[in-house]
Amino acid sequence: MFDILIRNGIIIDGSGKAPYHGDIGIKGDKIKEIGELQDEKGDVEINADGRIICPGFIDVNNHSDTYWRLFLDPDLESLVHQGITTIIGGNCGSSLAPLASPKTIESIQKWIDLREINVNWLSEKEFLKVLDKKGVTLNFATLVGHGTLRRGLLGDEIRSLNAKEIKFLHKMLKRALKDGAIGMSSGLIYSHAKSAGIEELVELSRIVKDYDGVYATHMRSEQEGFLDAIDETVYLAKETGVKTHISHLKAMGESNWGKMDEALALLSDAKEKGADITFDIYPYTNTGSVLYTFLPDWVTEGGKKAMLYKLKNKEVRERVISEMKSSPFDYSKVEISISPLDKTLARRNIMEIAKSQEKGVEDAIIDILIASEGRVITSIELLSEENIRKALLHPLSMVATNGSGYSIEHVKSGEKVHPRSFGSFTKVLEKYVKAERILSWESAINKMTGFPAARFGIMKRGLLKEGYFADILMIDSDRIKSPATTKSPYQYSSGIDLVMINGEVALNDDKFAGGKNGMVLRR
Repeated sequence: MFDILIRNGIIIDGSGKAPYHGDIGIKGDKIKEIGELQDEKGDVEINADGRIICPGFIDVNNHSDTYWRLFLDPDLESLVHQGITTIIGGNCGSSLAPLASPKTIESIQKWIDLREINVNWLSEKEFLKVLDKKGVTLNFATLVGHGTLRRGLLGDEIRSLNAKEIKFLHKMLKRALKDGAIGMSSGLIYSHAKSAGIEELVELSRIVKDYDGVYATHMRSEQEGFLDAIDETVYLAKETGVKTHISHLKAMGESNWGKMDEALALLSDAKEKGADITFDIYPYTNTGSVLYTFLPDWVTEGGKKAMLYKLKNKEVRERVISEMKSSPFDYSKVEISISPLDKTLARRNIMEIAKSQEKGVEDAIIDILIASEGRVITSIELLSEENIRKALLHPLSMVATNGSGYSIEHVKSGEKVHPRSFGSFTKVLEKYVKAERILSWESAINKMTGFPAARFGIMKRGLLKEGYFADILMIDSDRIKSPATTKSPYQYSSGIDLVMINGEVALNDDKFAGGKNGMVLRR
């Protein structure tokens, strides 16, 4: 007798192998048996009736922690509706632990108003225990943010580290890895990490390698310096042997789109020569970037406070505007997605804001940065649809959201979140598997399950296999749909008929079942 018996499914097991028909018997939180189980019974029996049965999706690039959604909106319904059962936080250089002091949490201020949060932990061990006690809807694992480590040492200072500080940084990283973190991330595009040299990253990555962890990086550039950033990442992977992962690989701006072919070729060549390297992508042509990262580099040197001080200086402001005007970046395409000004902005398109205030686009951007104290997340059409296809087809790619979990009720906040938080995984299935057929179902699902699980050391998940945890989806391929758009992001995906997390139902017939069925995962 099984607790749950799923009958008559088209089983895609997450390994990339061809589908087959069969039944799955679940006992407790694990898969007990897979095969022809006609003579068996379950307390609950589900007739899959030819629908796809596959492992729950694993989102390796999620920000539900640093956007504070784990605490403000812990159901993370937008993720559940697209079939995500496991998320990895601590991405892009920022994590919620370890904190050398409570002030260290400021590493996430680019994404969340710090007045909304409360921290009652310092170490990685304490943070994970808080989540254990609170309970999580989805399985959760975390990386250690390199920027978080640095800010813990330097506060608002931005500079190279001395020998004593480097030693302390190494000690903090080792402790966090021992406490259960699965690796380290960097956000080299952000002001507090720009001054970190390659040797600092190499030494930290060697520590991650010693603990069989992953080094995930938001590279230094995704625009003019895109290929140089690829070279730096490949060098680190070769030099250290660490499992290296590029977060949200993309070439931003039409003038840089042609560099994607060379970037993918560089990654393939590096892999062939022994570098252990992978990347993730999300299937949208608009970015969700922090606005200040599009300013000239020298403006953000010294951190947020220094940046705001410079922008308020008349002469400096004129220089910034002059350089922005000569930049190949088209600032007129900027749309404001999230900022403290959400409830006061009558318009979100920066061109419309500028016209309404009878000023230039560059002037309007600087005024908004000053008024919002630098916390502005934008949405800009900067990516190539064809590059998304090329990246999806590449053998080193996996799918991720680079987003966070929300409920549709969050629309009342006035924030216009990125649609990737509501539909990344289902859009890949709807558009690139079902409509365009550039990926098979088994290949796409492998990029969402077995491949990321193996890559990030998520044990006994990512495959439908006896003895593995029962993170299971039932997909109606005829109904799979990702309706979320840039203009209307607050729409749940459909076609994921059933979501099970550790043997418990989290979603059934498009209805969220509730419950904190996830586990806090440790290395």
